[in-house]
Amino acid sequence: MGSGATSAGTAAYAQRLGGTAAAGHFRAALGLTASSIGLGTYLGREDDATDRSYREAIETAVAGGINVLDTAVSYRRQRSERAIGAALAALTARGFTREEIVVSTKAGYVPAADAASYFQREIVSRDLARPADLVAGCHSLAPGYLRHQLETSLRNLGLRTVDVLHLHNPEQQLDEVPPDALLGRLRSAFEMLEREVADGRVGAYGTATWNGYRVRPGHSEWLSLETLVQTAQEVAGNAHHFKVVQLPFSLAMPEALVAPTQTLGRTPVSLLAAARELGITVMGSASLMQGRLARGLPLPVGAAVAGLETDGQRALQVARSAPGLTTALVGMSRVAHVRENLALVGRPPLPPEAVTALLQG
Repeated sequence: MGSGATSAGTAAYAQRLGGTAAAGHFRAALGLTASSIGLGTYLGREDDATDRSYREAIETAVAGGINVLDTAVSYRRQRSERAIGAALAALTARGFTREEIVVSTKAGYVPAADAASYFQREIVSRDLARPADLVAGCHSLAPGYLRHQLETSLRNLGLRTVDVLHLHNPEQQLDEVPPDALLGRLRSAFEMLEREVADGRVGAYGTATWNGYRVRPGHSEWLSLETLVQTAQEVAGNAHHFKVVQLPFSLAMPEALVAPTQTLGRTPVSLLAAARELGITVMGSASLMQGRLARGLPLPVGAAVAGLETDGQRALQVARSAPGLTTALVGMSRVAHVRENLALVGRPPLPPEAVTALLQG
């Protein structure tokens, strides 16, 4: 498929959905036009039936107004990336183009059941990294390893370029190395990623985290967005391509909006406020908490999000409406789930003040 998502291609995609999508469903980010809902591919069995289900779900999603696809080389041990690749090929045959679709993947976790054997066989034996570069028995940020994983992802996806490559849960490294050592490893990774951007294999890069941006300063897994941006500036100046972060955001995990987990100078601010000031795009993961928010929501949520049929729709509507969040990612491996979520494409997001009031209440 073509090189990557483009400004013209993603704008044309939004135009294609112009009669269906409500104002606010598409947002400008990374020089692209991205849907406010994205399809995630984390969960599912590692079998052919699940692969087929994902392919059908992805095709349905893209045809219906979702042009952000998120995965990782480790998800279902590479099978999720391959399912996206197969779906993209089918979508091309249906008239969609690569330039219309934003594809995000992640590297860091070893995509094998026996991580140590994989790392020795595929990485260490080829002098791409040292044994000591494998942390917690499953994770590495060594540049040679990350490059190998990018090549693996491109092959799985059938693409020449990924629009976003995230370093996957870099806070995992803090299990074994101190913060200053992690920052040094991230600097080396940023240097490698800037070269990959220059070579056209990556559009932008960032960090996809679980705890790093949700916990407060002083926590053992805390990451400073301001420091990471400064590191990218030291590596590549103001033209750096560290442009996007991902973290959980939902009714159950609202810290990105309501908790002062970051600092700008000495001022405590939320992650979303810090990102806005630093020019960083934010995507939210786990919007439905792996389905746990799809039922049994408290009555105040239903009252605040009227006119929707399911709790899953209500929870996703809140997540994608958060001020400063570009895309709310939700795992969708079944066509029925995709269709349920596509009902939001034709509805405008909630007013920002309504979301803030709901999550701070």
